[in-house]
Amino acid sequence: MAQLAFIGLGNMGGGMAANLVKAGFEVVAFDLSAAALRGAVKAGCKVADSATQAVAQADYVVSMLPNGTIVESIYIDDDKLLDAMPKTALLIDCSTIAAQNSRRLATEAAARGIRCIDAPVSGGVAAADAGTLAFMCGGTKAAFEAAGPVLNAMGAKLFLAGDSGAGQIAKMCNNMLLAVHMVGTAESLQLGVDNGLDPAVLSEIMLNSSGANWSLENYNPYPGVMENVPASRNYEGGFMNMLMLKDLGLALDAATSSKSAVPMGSLARSMYALHAGKGNERRDFSSIIEQFKKNP
Repeated sequence: MAQLAFIGLGNMGGGMAANLVKAGFEVVAFDLSAAALRGAVKAGCKVADSATQAVAQADYVVSMLPNGTIVESIYIDDDKLLDAMPKTALLIDCSTIAAQNSRRLATEAAARGIRCIDAPVSGGVAAADAGTLAFMCGGTKAAFEAAGPVLNAMGAKLFLAGDSGAGQIAKMCNNMLLAVHMVGTAESLQLGVDNGLDPAVLSEIMLNSSGANWSLENYNPYPGVMENVPASRNYEGGFMNMLMLKDLGLALDAATSSKSAVPMGSLARSMYALHAGKGNERRDFSSIIEQFKKNP
């Protein structure tokens, strides 16, 4: 049985680790949260006292961490996990971070003879729990193929976007588009409601017309229209506004670097910054519809 270290058991990581156990991996998990570790134990994971202990005998190391600073700190600068893991291990970092963070990680790993790919995900908490995530990967074809058994245990769609960092570029482009069509979907639904339409009826009409999009089909932002989405549970338990704001920041930083025009992405970031600044940082990103309500 292959041993796998999983570092970072937040809303996404917990479900991902559980699916790896179901797939037959021996998962040794670590997180700073005691509650997250208790959840991992219930899912069948073993628990390590430290990240260093978790990776010591790993065949695979998977991480899902909040930002690039933490990724570099854990692997390179402070905890030095690259020096603690076996040289035969394959590192799969699923964190959404800047491409330059992933490139530095890959360079440092290669200097130690360790294979590494960046593999940020799309699909949200529900897909993490269901094992149907989409993985957008950057790295060598050989490392991507070697990661297949692990990625397939957590996801339904695997893409190799290019060399190291390419997965992060693909992810930020995807999430910028997600933010744009979520804002547009919310704005359109509220316009219809303000003019007397039933949001469920309007949603069905747009789903079968040229306005159809992922947010409308899978993640309707209007409360009560769709079951089992954050909008129907006061926008709890989904993809937090603070994370969407982070992803949009990464996209705008990349646009500045490449001198790309992203007016819709810039507007979406301004909208999410305004919404998060009103105390909504930890609520789901579909709660952006409240910015369009006359009496939120």
